[in-house]
Formats: sequence, C-alpha cells, structure tokens
Amino acid sequence: MRTIDDRIVHELNTTVPTASFAGKIDASQTCKQLYESLMAAHASRDRVIKNCIAQTSSVVKQLREEREKNLDNLTLLKQLRKEQTKLKWMQSELNVEEVVNDRSWKVFNERCRIHFKPPKNE
Repeated sequence: MRTIDDRIVHELNTTVPTASFAGKIDASQTCKQLYESLMAAHASRDRVIKNCIAQTSSVVKQLREEREKNLDNLTLLKQLRKEQTKLKWMQSELNVEEVVNDRSWKVFNERCRIHFKPPKNE
C-alpha cells in the first residue's frame, strides 16, 4: 500500500519538469494528480491500520475478560499476550506511517510548490 510513497522521488523526477523543460509538460496538473493520489493513499492506509487496531483491541478486551474468569488457563494467557503484541505492533505502525507520510509530503512540496498549491483545508 506504500508503493506511491516508495516511488515518489522517481515519479516526480519523471513527471515534473525542471525549469529548462517547463513548457513541455503541464506540471500543475501532474502535481495536482500526484497530490490527490497521495491524499487517497494516506487516508486509505490510515483507515486500514485504525480498523485493524480497533478489531485487535476488541479481541484483547474479550480475552482479558475471559482471562479474569479463568486465571489458570495458560492457553488463554498465551493467546492474550499474542494479541497484545499484535496490537502494539499495529499501534507502532501508525508512527511508521507518520514518518513515511512526512517524507512524501516533504519531497512533494520541494518539487511541486511552484506548480501546485494544495487546498488550505487539507
């Protein structure tokens, strides 16, 4: 799901012209399309990660409740720990996502700030 972020430098180098080639390509349209693609990709990934966190949180809550009723069940404890580890991993993925997004927007702004101004509300 991070393909657009992984390839943003290449995408900008191949689609946004340097000053010497500025007249041959509509850089403002290219930057606008890239902006919209980045926004959609970032929103989609954020939604998916948060959905996974919500589902895993629900499972952890359920397992905790079961664990309180049956403290001697080691299988239940192992499953709870496994789900808690998964939940922490997913929460840390939000931090990774923030770093990836910041990097992409920095590169985007460096190359497209002359050609395209994003809407203020976003």
